[in-house]
Amino acid sequence: MKIKDVMVVGAGQMGAGIAQVHAQAGFAVVLHDMDNASLSRGMEGIRRNISRQVEKGRLTAEEMEAILARITPSTDLKQAAGADIIIEAIVENMASKTALFVELDRLAPPHAILASNTSSLPITEIAAATKRPEKVVGMHFMNPVPVMKLVEIIRGLATADDVYEAVAALAGRLQKTAVEVNDFPGFVSNRVLMPMINEAIYTVYEGVASPEAVDEVMKLGMNHPMGPLTLADFIGLDTCLFIMETLHEGFGDDKYRPCPLLRKYVKAGWLGKKAGRGFYIYES
Repeated sequence: MKIKDVMVVGAGQMGAGIAQVHAQAGFAVVLHDMDNASLSRGMEGIRRNISRQVEKGRLTAEEMEAILARITPSTDLKQAAGADIIIEAIVENMASKTALFVELDRLAPPHAILASNTSSLPITEIAAATKRPEKVVGMHFMNPVPVMKLVEIIRGLATADDVYEAVAALAGRLQKTAVEVNDFPGFVSNRVLMPMINEAIYTVYEGVASPEAVDEVMKLGMNHPMGPLTLADFIGLDTCLFIMETLHEGFGDDKYRPCPLLRKYVKAGWLGKKAGRGFYIYES
C-alpha cells in the first residue's frame, strides 16, 4: 500500500504540525480547514516553525520555501478524492469526528486510509461510521508534532494488518517511532499521563503543595523535563478534563474521576497557556 498524497483535516496546532512533518518528509499535502482565517493561522504557524530551523542552520531558505510549496491550503473537502491517506485533527468530539468520517468515506478513493489523531476516543466507534472500517486507524501524534518522536498507532477492531503496516511505515518516513496500541480509552499515553496530571491537581486542591512545588518535585525528583501542572497548562485544561471524563466513562472506575479544581478552572475559563491563565499566569 503506497502512500504518496496526504490530506490533513484541521489546521490547528496539531493539524498544522502534522502537515509540516509530512511536507518536510517530501509528501504533497492538502491542509484543509473550514475557513481561510484558520488556514492562514495554520500556514503562518508552519512558516514560523520552519523559520526557526533556518535560523539554527538546519535548513536553507530555499529548502524552507520548497517545504511550504508542498502544502496546499484548502477549504474544499472534495480534495479528499486525491488522497492516499487522510489524517483527521479536528475538535475532540465524537459527533464531529463521526460526521466528518462519513463525508471522508464518501469522498475519498476506495484505497485511501482514514486516520484519526484523536487522543482518547475509540477508533472502533469512529470506524463504524464508515463503509471501510478495515481502513480506519488511529494515528496519535504528540504535541508539538515537529519535535516529539512518538506516534501511537491504534488498531480498531476491524483495522487490517496491511493498513497498520502502511501507517507504521509512514511514521518511519516522518522520522517518528510508531508504537502499536489497541483500542482502549486513552490508549497508553493519556491513560498513564492524565491520571498523573489529575493527581498533581489533587495535591494542589488538597493543599499539599503549591503548583510550583509540585512541578519542582517532579522535575528534580523524577527527572521530568516539565512539571505536570506546567504540562497541563500547555496541553489545555479543557483537553485534560475531556480526556479524564473519557477515561472515567470508558472504564467506570473512580480512580479516573476528574479533580473538582480542574472542573472549576475550566468553568472559569482558566484553560492554561492558550487562555493566558491556568495553574500559572502567562503574558500575552
